[in-house]
Amino acid sequence: RHADVTLVSLVHDEDEASHASSLRDLVSSTYVVRVPAWRNRIRSFAALPTQRPTTHTMLDAPELRSTIATAVAASPPDVVFAYCSGIAPCALESPLAERPLVIDMVDVDSAKWSALAAVTRWPLSSIYRREARTLRAFEAVISTRAVTTLITTEREAETLRSIAPAARIQVVENGIDVASLRPRTPPAPSSDVVFCGVMNYAPNEQAVLWLTRSIWPRVRARRSDATLTVVGSHPTRAIQSLASDAQGIRITGAVPDVRPYLWRAAVAVAPILTARGIQNKVLEAVAAGLPTVVTPNIMSSLPATIADACAAAETADALADAIVGLLEQSPEQRRALAARARVDALTWERQLAPVPAVLAEAARRR
Repeated sequence: RHADVTLVSLVHDEDEASHASSLRDLVSSTYVVRVPAWRNRIRSFAALPTQRPTTHTMLDAPELRSTIATAVAASPPDVVFAYCSGIAPCALESPLAERPLVIDMVDVDSAKWSALAAVTRWPLSSIYRREARTLRAFEAVISTRAVTTLITTEREAETLRSIAPAARIQVVENGIDVASLRPRTPPAPSSDVVFCGVMNYAPNEQAVLWLTRSIWPRVRARRSDATLTVVGSHPTRAIQSLASDAQGIRITGAVPDVRPYLWRAAVAVAPILTARGIQNKVLEAVAAGLPTVVTPNIMSSLPATIADACAAAETADALADAIVGLLEQSPEQRRALAARARVDALTWERQLAPVPAVLAEAARRR
């Protein structure tokens, strides 16, 4: 509605590439570039002695720059919009380097890697610390270079200001598709607990491992009928191995639509220790009618409109208590608890309202 958009996107497999056609009504043209996973892993190990972030070697492709050159030649842009620090190096290279840049960091990824390093054993902890250091240096460069840097929470903005004091930073919070998530039927009896997320993402994997090893046995000791459904694409081997009929644990892998799993559940959980920014999995679960149990760091980043539908706990015992407490409520009580959240304030249209003006101002810098 506000601009003609040329999209250049990395894809990791044929399934991701197949979704490009669904964007025809949203963008003027779409270019997809396949990421060579094994090549990038080898290059990432080779680059460890350098100052290049592993994020940038893993999110790269031989044809990316030539594809960008083709896209720019076909439709020269007034503004470059880089989504996340992983793809942003392209904005510093020809033919984009001289054009106004807006970057959406979403979260400060270097802070995430630093937090992961603190709770991970060597040798991964050493690699994560290196990633935090090298990515922090890049974040300082790219956010200072950008006309505006978008970030999802004020806490993340404060972190980025400490890295790049000269950067112009604007908070634009995440949104959700409220209408499509709203439950379509009255609440039904259920003892299912659901966790949603991409399951090869380190904070999600870490959360589910802690959930199943330390929290879930405490839940099952008091509620033997309770089941746990882990919904999300690309589950690692460690996650796949958790599936257990005896413990009531189901690992779905990729699903075409997450909403039926939310609507069938009684409670959502997000016991995440190291994630940054706003967790959309929590916003979506609440909008789907589920009270949600979270860790304090997740609660502190949630919009005030959502917090009333969530319970925060820090230890395995306290998290299990919160889950069991919600399971022992009636379906109507749980739905009423979720309904205390004011999710209508979180529509994408409302949350992203400042973005067109940000892009228009950047375009005037040409």
